[in-house]
Amino acid sequence: MGEKGAATIVPCSCKAPVQFLCSCMCLVIPLHGCWEDCAMSERPTMPTPQVGTVVADGVVYVTTAYELPPTPDISHLITEDDTPVDNLLSEKNQRLLTEPLYSSWAGPSHGRTFLVAANVGLFAVPRNPAIVPDVLLSLDVIVPEDWWTRRSYFVWEFGKAPDVVIEIVSNTKGEEKGTKLNTYARIGVPYYVIYDPFKNLEEEVLEVYELRARAYVQRPNTWLPDVELGVTLWEGTFEECYGTWLRWCDRDGVVIPTGAELAESARQRAERLAERLRELGVDPDRL
Repeated sequence: MGEKGAATIVPCSCKAPVQFLCSCMCLVIPLHGCWEDCAMSERPTMPTPQVGTVVADGVVYVTTAYELPPTPDISHLITEDDTPVDNLLSEKNQRLLTEPLYSSWAGPSHGRTFLVAANVGLFAVPRNPAIVPDVLLSLDVIVPEDWWTRRSYFVWEFGKAPDVVIEIVSNTKGEEKGTKLNTYARIGVPYYVIYDPFKNLEEEVLEVYELRARAYVQRPNTWLPDVELGVTLWEGTFEECYGTWLRWCDRDGVVIPTGAELAESARQRAERLAERLRELGVDPDRL
């Protein structure tokens, strides 16, 4: 009980107010000794915290002396090592999976917040090393004001595991269907996406798994219902590089646009409007 809370007087068999029971129904604190030699007066109690004042109608306000548990020591954890490990395709696709959500996605329904990040360490418990997904998406979390000091995703700080993790396969050594799959399931990540553009693992290029009964089951499609997003393969040009890319999409399969795509779409609409005005004999430059 870090806050003040109401409590209830518990009378002894002799009718004396010997003890009171905290509103949490767990903490029993003595007020004073019983006037008779009875069983209740000998009942063991918890270590005495700081006790407040008894007020009218037998209500007691209490402030305990117990402190919140200390923040876990993470000084031994490696949160970054400055080692470049991703190839150009993975690096570009990671940004294509993060920037559009902040540029164009309003987030899931009901104004829920979200965090999407690429190549950031994911720590489930303080004693274990990080697992580093290419992309993670977490709903209903708020980035702290001192976000630049938080170099990793600590589950115990955000209060939950990410909702989606994405792995972009570049070789056969990443354990995307082995250690990583089992670890994400153990952490409790609801959706796991594997994008294997060069078919290093199997013949399937894109696989989406959903956590059910602590194990992953492959979904029949690439829609993530609890996230209100899907993933799709998109062929086009991103940052002057043409190819097939993994992208977020809506329920209809329409990709979530980048900021540059939004700007280009607005420019094209403006040009079409200007052309229409000219056909009507109106100079758009004079408007």
